[in-house]
Amino acid sequence: MTSEFVRPNPRKCVLFDVDGTLIDALGNQRRVWATWAGRYGLDAAEVYRVALRTRPMETFAEVAPDQDPEECLAALHELEDEDVRSGIYAAFDGASELLGTLPAGEWALVTSNYEHRVRGRFTRTGLPVPPVIVDAAAVEEGKPSPVPYLLAAERLGARPEDCLVIEDAPSGIEAGLRAGMTVWGVNTTAAVAGVHRHFTSLREAVPHILAFAHPEGAAGVG
Repeated sequence: MTSEFVRPNPRKCVLFDVDGTLIDALGNQRRVWATWAGRYGLDAAEVYRVALRTRPMETFAEVAPDQDPEECLAALHELEDEDVRSGIYAAFDGASELLGTLPAGEWALVTSNYEHRVRGRFTRTGLPVPPVIVDAAAVEEGKPSPVPYLLAAERLGARPEDCLVIEDAPSGIEAGLRAGMTVWGVNTTAAVAGVHRHFTSLREAVPHILAFAHPEGAAGVG
């Protein structure tokens, strides 16, 4: 990112992971991967363990090296798209208030999923969609690479040091840290290694996130 992209008067920006951070979709992910694993006669628990720390193509290479990766991906996409249409999930408590309060140009979504699924889930849960979404198709390197978060900052016209990353997963937390950003963890009982602050729930973090974004109005945030 070069300085020509940055606002003359930089402001604080917030970059959100989606699944597990704003949308409670971990159960959906587990069911999708279990169904996918069943199609290939694989152990669902082992497949999900690998899927949690790798991108889909890397997961296929590790758990199903004898299968056509493009066919594997097509099957996974089919299952995930069906989940967006019929799955049961919800936004985490505090997400609607938080995203509805932040100005549209001061936050973005950074996800390892695809934009059309994010939009589908946000529509179903009533969450606002920001102008900037960095999804799996937008980058060649996914989390834990810093590239997705750096791209989001660039698109917002923000410096990395002015960005706050909200994450729940180790790979996303590593990505934010490598991008040189402030990283807070939410929705985990224990702090993930490296986070600057930890909150057991998104709801608990809401006033602190708003205070980071607008420190001049922090006294009135509660």
